[in-house]
Amino acid sequence: MKAGLLKNRRLIAEAMQIALAAIALLASFLLRFEFTLEPVYVRMLIQALPLVLAAKLVVFRAFGLRDQGWRHIGFPDLVRIAAANAVASIAATVVLRLVIGSTFPRSIHVLDCLVCLTLVVVARSAIKVFLEQRSPGPLLRARRTLIYGAGKAGVTVLNELRGDRDAGYQVIGLLDDDPQKRSMRIHGARVLGGRADLVSLARKHNVEEILIALPAATGKQITGIIEQCQVAHVRAKRVPALAELMDHKVLVDQIREVRLEDLLGRPPARLRDDQIRCRLAGRVVLVTGAGGSIGSELCRQLARLRPAKIVCLDQAETALYQIEHELRTEFPELEIHAEVGNIQNRRRMDEVFDRHDPQSVYHAAAYKHVPMMEAHLFEAVENNVFGTRNVARAAALHGAEDFVLVSSDKAVRPSSVMGATKRVAEMVCQTGAARTKFVAVRFGNVLGSSGSVVPRFREQIIAGGPITVTHPEMRRFFMTVQEAAQLVLQAGAMGSGGEIFVLDMGEPVRIVDLARKLVLLSGLRPDVDIPIVFSGSRPGEKMYEEVSAIEENTAPTPHAQIRVFTGARPPGDSLARALKDLSGAVEERDAGAVVMSLKELVPDYTPSNSVLGPAPRAFVHAVA
Repeated sequence: MKAGLLKNRRLIAEAMQIALAAIALLASFLLRFEFTLEPVYVRMLIQALPLVLAAKLVVFRAFGLRDQGWRHIGFPDLVRIAAANAVASIAATVVLRLVIGSTFPRSIHVLDCLVCLTLVVVARSAIKVFLEQRSPGPLLRARRTLIYGAGKAGVTVLNELRGDRDAGYQVIGLLDDDPQKRSMRIHGARVLGGRADLVSLARKHNVEEILIALPAATGKQITGIIEQCQVAHVRAKRVPALAELMDHKVLVDQIREVRLEDLLGRPPARLRDDQIRCRLAGRVVLVTGAGGSIGSELCRQLARLRPAKIVCLDQAETALYQIEHELRTEFPELEIHAEVGNIQNRRRMDEVFDRHDPQSVYHAAAYKHVPMMEAHLFEAVENNVFGTRNVARAAALHGAEDFVLVSSDKAVRPSSVMGATKRVAEMVCQTGAARTKFVAVRFGNVLGSSGSVVPRFREQIIAGGPITVTHPEMRRFFMTVQEAAQLVLQAGAMGSGGEIFVLDMGEPVRIVDLARKLVLLSGLRPDVDIPIVFSGSRPGEKMYEEVSAIEENTAPTPHAQIRVFTGARPPGDSLARALKDLSGAVEERDAGAVVMSLKELVPDYTPSNSVLGPAPRAFVHAVA
């Protein structure tokens, strides 16, 4: 019955409105003459009825009342219904005056408008209640829930939950930190208190879950709420912000667990899909390092932009197979090519470019682990510097239109081999061929990327602890892998060549605070259930990371969360000579000469003791 009602909604709506209009006119006559109609008024009613119905049918259709949804009726709907009834009554009055004349009782018009309006609103409300009734079947136990947030998001969630009983939530009330909202009733639910009352209210009402509906909440606010939920022994879930909502899905289905990125205290950067789509649609795109965290996410986001072809390049065959299989499964209509190859192999790069002729290149292949690269100096240079040069040369030689280098905040005043090599890679791109647009993108640590602190902390939590942190004051910039990929795509679209783009990542996060938040999200107590110990800084690590050095001026871009470095670009001739010296030092496996060459290329590079250790004393003094 419900399905038939929804399928024939417009026809049923119009029939219902005509029927209600007829009933309203009859009721108006009965009310006006105290339920006793003389023959003259019976004839007047019969004469007026088709005229009134015709006038109201035209007006109701003009106001679109038959197109209004059944399940939702809000204040704008009521205003439209009232306006339609008022105009319909005016139209009927004019018609009746012209046809019947002044003998028609004026009070009938007023009564007819009021009665018709009341009947239409009551009928629509009754249908809404009928449609929201639970379908026959097994009853699910509803979780007793408090909604944290009595603003627009909280009210939206409340309405969604009230309209979808199968979602399994029983809303006990709302919480809000605004004292002016205390004791208010919103759609029948009372605002019971704020954060300070969360624990007592949860225990008093046997609450099982808190839904956090605060789109603009800071990381500190979310952390405080999570801590209170832990004390109260209740689960916490997050209602996604509007920008996170997936297409064609209802809000209730997207309520999710609180994530670590919710606690960072910074709104995520957002991709301007229209600008990127216009640039990449129908293009052949190459992604190096496609099996890695950033590279694979780049492939996913590129696939949604409908390029002509995506070429995935990586030397790790297992990771490459996985992203190829994922893309083919999710985007069966898209042409996907997986290419196994090492960027250090210049001949292989030429083969890939010859075969696919990519127009856009996203270079994410790199060695990134700081302590490991301190111990593998030559491999870091061969891959991050000369591997990047191989891909850049191939891109320029084969006429690629744009080339985006994935760089790092560790390239700023580097203290590690990894950071120094990434800075040199930026310089290689800044001096690339003019016909290919080369740009670089810097960002901080990526949450959850392979080998990063978050997966390691989670493993330690599962093992029962302890969590090992290098230093209590160690701080890093963090971003999500989705943000990182979006920034790379956005920069590729807005750059004109030679720029270095940086993301406004807010304030740096203390690693120890990140560890404590992860413990909280696991439902445990930091420093009580899971101890945190300090192991000491590792080779090449800085206490604080930077996005741009003092001498590197940055300017705003059309994207509010992206800035561009406006400093001088390195001269191509001197860079070529320095790279030749660096290449010779690597060939000779001369660690001291390699570090000296890196220092010449990046004057603000401060080598770590682990790199300087085996070098001659005179060399150590030279680079210090």
